[in-house]
Amino acid sequence: MDHNSYKTTNTNNATADKQWVLVDAKDQVLGRVASQIARVLRGKHKPSYTPQTDMGDHVVVINAEKVRMTGKKWDNRFMFFYSGYPGGQKQISPKMMVQKHPARLIEHSVRGMLPKNTMGRQLFRSLHVYAGTEHPHTSQQPKEIKF
Repeated sequence: MDHNSYKTTNTNNATADKQWVLVDAKDQVLGRVASQIARVLRGKHKPSYTPQTDMGDHVVVINAEKVRMTGKKWDNRFMFFYSGYPGGQKQISPKMMVQKHPARLIEHSVRGMLPKNTMGRQLFRSLHVYAGTEHPHTSQQPKEIKF
């Protein structure tokens, strides 16, 4: 009996096949597209998924300024930031966030869906969000995926 055929192989950083993926966020609901982006960043869409390995793909998000939210969340929902100093807590609505920094709205949503540890910070570096349709990653030839 050949015992090598029954050997379990785990994916590690050297054998992880990281691809480049393009996501168009135009007219997509923020939470739904953010959860799918987080899933691709973790690598859960791959059959060889291993939780302790960074095997997710690089995700390029375009049209971040055209993402949509349901209901009255543009005005009634707030994102909170804290500088660490007394009186340093700030809040901003998604409407103001898109006007000032359109890419940060998707970044903030995806970051909250990633693990809160070293792996999550490493995975977040694979996310590239742009407000318009132009991005500098054309040489990587990202494949467009639809959610």
